[in-house]
Amino acid sequence: MFEAAELGRKLSKAEFQAIEPDLHTRLLKAQQALKNSNSSVIIIVSGVEGAGKGEVVNRLSEWLDTRDINTNAFWEETDEQRLRPKYWRFWRTLPARGTLGIMFGSWYTHPIIDRVFDKIDEGDFERDLRRIVEFERMLVQDDALIIKFWFHLPKHEVEKQVKKDKDILEMKIKKSPLMQKFSRQYDDFASVSECAIRITDKGQSPWHLIEASDRRYRDITVGQILLNAMEKKLGEEKQRDAIESCEQHEEVAVTHLTDDLDANRITILDHVDLSKTLTTKEYNEQLKHYQARLFDLAWKTHHEEKSVVAVFEGWDASGKGGAIRRVTQAIDARLYKVISVAAPTDEEKAHQYLWRFWRHIPLAGYLSLYDRSWYGRVLVERVEGFAKEAEWKRAYSEINHFEEQLCENGISIVKFWIHLGKDEQLRRFKEREVTPWKEHKITDEDWRNRERWDAYKAAVNDMVAHTSTEFAPWSLIPGNDKKVARIEILKTLCHAMDETLGQKELEKTGSKSEPKEK
Repeated sequence: MFEAAELGRKLSKAEFQAIEPDLHTRLLKAQQALKNSNSSVIIIVSGVEGAGKGEVVNRLSEWLDTRDINTNAFWEETDEQRLRPKYWRFWRTLPARGTLGIMFGSWYTHPIIDRVFDKIDEGDFERDLRRIVEFERMLVQDDALIIKFWFHLPKHEVEKQVKKDKDILEMKIKKSPLMQKFSRQYDDFASVSECAIRITDKGQSPWHLIEASDRRYRDITVGQILLNAMEKKLGEEKQRDAIESCEQHEEVAVTHLTDDLDANRITILDHVDLSKTLTTKEYNEQLKHYQARLFDLAWKTHHEEKSVVAVFEGWDASGKGGAIRRVTQAIDARLYKVISVAAPTDEEKAHQYLWRFWRHIPLAGYLSLYDRSWYGRVLVERVEGFAKEAEWKRAYSEINHFEEQLCENGISIVKFWIHLGKDEQLRRFKEREVTPWKEHKITDEDWRNRERWDAYKAAVNDMVAHTSTEFAPWSLIPGNDKKVARIEILKTLCHAMDETLGQKELEKTGSKSEPKEK
């Protein structure tokens, strides 16, 4: 593979000076056009130490407007990064639509280094690469343009540079402080890197092997590849927008999910027993028991640096807020954060939809409680038409990959759907309208959503079917009796935290260690 980047290609100074001005100008024009597009550009800079990757980054900064470039060097991990899933630091730095992000090092860096130095085996390495493929596919489907550069130097040139004892300013290529360390493993790096490139060289995000022996050839080649990719992407987007504009002017009947839905269709929610009740005495006994237990578990998970992500979804007026309050009452306020998810901000809309949720992943040892969550993509965005069919259909897989990464990092995910009968929801809506301290909770949107009850039932059924996994199952909570819902949630959360700690002491209903249930 790397033989193709060892051909001795060069550019003279005169040739470089003849090409560079026009290339510079066209890159700036493409960057200006990008600002008005729906796309982002991710430039990955990887390759052999000493191949001038830093010089390339500097050259791109000269050619482009730095106000719309976000350059990130992924080298040593901070304590904050080590206490979160691997991809957290990459998600936080993804460029917004209309901008460019230069990744000096990337999600490839650690898998390659770890494999070379035998910190991971071949199976783990290939699993990491498959995850990269899925990650990049997801970004491309969200209109990101990923351009991956691998800068290559032959082994004899690396060895020559290591032996040089001249002043760094006299060298054509600046030495990397890591050159000496990595040069000893050149053959291993070449073998592992070739495997990584082969597995992740996909049509939506191909690799570009850059011969880096001559810096003028190297820089011009990078600039031309970047320019061609951006112009092609912008042309495709312009053509797509024109087609969509024509379609919008045609009189097309818009079909909502409810229009063709059989109202009598049986869904998983129809099997939730809404008749369960608890007396006030039973409720108070169990509330005291589970809240005390949750208090202890929260501190234990903190000391063990285990995290918990709890997702609360459900019908309007199903009691999500009340259930969350019963959870937070039991936990030291220093250990948790409640995240209320509303409509995305302009900043959030400028990124892939999971971006805003990755930002709030808790540090190891803490809890995050999501009042609504990333499942909005397959619920409200699906039913209300805010997401295209292709977007919400692929979201099931994207969400599963997201949650799997959290679980692999030791985070316990607990997901609740609080189910409510349609008549009970109507009663609560009317109660809110006449109760002064509750009237702010009822809106026109709540009534409008109620009209699409059957559509939401179908969406919830599909959501559970596609995303209730072994590592992050759904708990369907009967919510007609708020007391039952709150106890079920507290109990489920305690069980999940027990398993996270490795205790796996499942409670038995009616045992002496807990209050009896009706």
